[in-house]
Amino acid sequence: MAALTKDRMTATREGTVISVPVKAATTIHGGSIVAKPASGRAAPATKAENLKILGRSEERADNSSGKDGDINVLVRRGVFRWANASGAGKIAATDIGADAYALDDQTVTKTAAGASKAGKILGVDAEGVWVETR
Repeated sequence: MAALTKDRMTATREGTVISVPVKAATTIHGGSIVAKPASGRAAPATKAENLKILGRSEERADNSSGKDGDINVLVRRGVFRWANASGAGKIAATDIGADAYALDDQTVTKTAAGASKAGKILGVDAEGVWVETR
């Protein structure tokens, strides 16, 4: 396509909620961390490398008896409070500004080994860890 020679109306959308096809034989629980593995279909986050963490599921998506992409799940991007890991991976206030990594579909850790980046740590409190997912 050639460069513009006049003004144009460029479509826009907020991008905070996206609709993503769900992996076959998969259930994603509402409020969980949603990931995109190499298959390209949404799945619950797990401790695994090379996942793209998409955000928080806005709904339950039950594709347990379906094929790849039979249904979609709504995923919100933003800042969410997740459960904190225990032991050596536990996130502390001193980790604010560092990366958090997905341990499962509701828990984050500061340990990168074998895990995928969930986002930036923005806060830590008694309830969990605030992580920004973009």
